[in-house]
Amino acid sequence: MSAAPATAPAAATMIKEPNLFELSGGGIHVTYATTTFAGPPQFYYHDGSISKLFTGDQIRVTKDPALGTLVSVTILPTVDTGSTTFTLLVPNINLRMSDVANITTVGITTLHKFSIVRPPQGQTEFYTPHALSGTAAFVVA
Repeated sequence: MSAAPATAPAAATMIKEPNLFELSGGGIHVTYATTTFAGPPQFYYHDGSISKLFTGDQIRVTKDPALGTLVSVTILPTVDTGSTTFTLLVPNINLRMSDVANITTVGITTLHKFSIVRPPQGQTEFYTPHALSGTAAFVVA
């Protein structure tokens, strides 16, 4: 008598990482897609005065085992006085294929001060944290 063939785990138990994050809080709305139909990742940022879509290498992704994934974009570039970036802290999340998870996290707006004449004295980065909540989902791209 032969053994029965092994069966694959049911799709309901397969764990997936989300690839679409939709978050808001404090007047900021963010949509981050790690994959898109076009291929490269996309990051959409909107607040009361700025609406920008970032793609590909305009998005900087850094994985930190202690924090999760940091996703940064430059929302206000300037040539001679500094710039402003926004960083989304993406926590590690496990999903089933059809699941959507509610999440809370933090976004950080950073004002970077510099001068082309001479370096500024003292602190050169100023942080504003934003509590964000929304969803993380796995979608087929």
